[in-house]
Amino acid sequence: MTMPGEDSKRYQHFLKELTEHFEDKESPDIVESVGERIKKIRETEGISLEELSTKTGFPIDLLSQIENQTVSPQIGTIIKLAKSLKTVFGTLTAEEGEKTYSIVRHGERKVVSRSASQKGHNYTYMSLASDVKGRHMESFIVKLEPETPDQELSAHDGEEFIFVIDGEMKARVGEKVEILFTGDTIYYLSNIPHLVASNRNEPTYILAVIYTGSD
Repeated sequence: MTMPGEDSKRYQHFLKELTEHFEDKESPDIVESVGERIKKIRETEGISLEELSTKTGFPIDLLSQIENQTVSPQIGTIIKLAKSLKTVFGTLTAEEGEKTYSIVRHGERKVVSRSASQKGHNYTYMSLASDVKGRHMESFIVKLEPETPDQELSAHDGEEFIFVIDGEMKARVGEKVEILFTGDTIYYLSNIPHLVASNRNEPTYILAVIYTGSD
């Protein structure tokens, strides 16, 4: 039985550990080949940039910048590209394993920074189930930075659930703008244009579960 105040201390310890984990283990090198993977699969399948643009609705210039790693794609963008290339999110991010279930221990969480460029970059994440083959859900702890002027809303197949672990989050869902605080949750269909960012001048931490849709 916990005493009053003990739960709060444990939560504060969790937040401190989470922040330190991001700061200590963040490495942009982990996903530096995302653009290369997209290009390799596209060329292997004989799909031109023009065809991929038609399939996804993304401008050719943007696709070229992603492949050349001058733009860091949002998670939703990667999901949409994976669908169009008839593969899965984990294949493009080097996070797909061969297991039927996955356990990620406290000290094994891998931090991924989408910092190939500053354009489009407003988050860092830890994948919580990267070893399961053929999965249709992606789960992350995400470190959100404040929204930047050049960020675009994302839309793709699937559904999303977010729990705010710590901080203040701005969620743009269609024409609506919602502000969520620690402990709040939001669930929405991913085909509605959306964007989430920290609504304060420091990072906000969230748990995000994304259902990418069945094949």
